[in-house]
Amino acid sequence: MPNKNGEKFLCFLPRMEKSKSGKPVNQQNTSSMILETERSIKLRTPDELLEVFKDRCFLRQEGWWSYEFCYQKKLRQIHLEDDKVVQEFILGIYDAEATANYHQNLSDISTVKDPRSKDASQRYHAHWYTNGTTCDLTNEPREAEVRFVCSEPRAMISSITELSTCKYALTIQCPTLCKHPLFQEERPVWHNINCNVLPKDYKEANVEGDDFPDEKITMVTAPVFSSAFDSEESAT
Repeated sequence: MPNKNGEKFLCFLPRMEKSKSGKPVNQQNTSSMILETERSIKLRTPDELLEVFKDRCFLRQEGWWSYEFCYQKKLRQIHLEDDKVVQEFILGIYDAEATANYHQNLSDISTVKDPRSKDASQRYHAHWYTNGTTCDLTNEPREAEVRFVCSEPRAMISSITELSTCKYALTIQCPTLCKHPLFQEERPVWHNINCNVLPKDYKEANVEGDDFPDEKITMVTAPVFSSAFDSEESAT
């Protein structure tokens, strides 16, 4: 490999062992790293990290309506006039059984993230709120999925969406959830490529024959990921 001055170098790529799947052994996603780490380190669960929200309520105003969320209690859609509630719909009351069933039906790796996303910034931990005010259009109780996501610097309601008629999704930003590795962005680990200057009279060796049987030089371009396990930010 020559540089811009014409000097030639002999470079050595990092050796990456491959697993049976054909992927480099060192290339692990965050989820698999956690499963290995839990053998020696007891991680706090997402629910344990969310305990700081007990007895706390959050309010978000969107035009005519405001949305009040009280952790593990209820989610309300209200209209305020002079700080008084003049209209109210209960979008759901915390349902511990439905929440437990939801997580039990997911695989171990997908338990604390959106199974549709490989992006850590889109992963969330969900609680279910059911048995809300009866919906006029469906004649069924309103219900909501509350999604807790890793986000800093402070805890707040970031959005609310009506997924279908009288079924809602509320997203809560949670700095404390960032302490769990599954919700942290994966970081690439860089490997050094070592190069030595070749003498001017160097001639490339003939590699034909049996000197290197079935050996091929492979350039590994996929980044290797690791996860940062320490985050000291907490909810405010």
